[in-house]
Amino acid sequence: MSTKDIFRKNLKKYRLERKLTQEKLSELAGITTDYLSEIERGLRTPSFKRMDLIAKALDVEVKDLFT
Repeated sequence: MSTKDIFRKNLKKYRLERKLTQEKLSELAGITTDYLSEIERGLRTPSFKRMDLIAKALDVEVKDLFT
């Protein structure tokens, strides 16, 4: 499994564990729902800045999204 796939899988896992919709997580992270959807589907790779925003919105560390 690639690093990108691990990130996508963990992003979705944490989002669902926290009972967040893509819409709500996007709002919390300050990104668009379309962009978040594309990340979860592997169509886009976020910058570190956006990864950090997503991690903070999920209340996890960026490293947690990769392990």
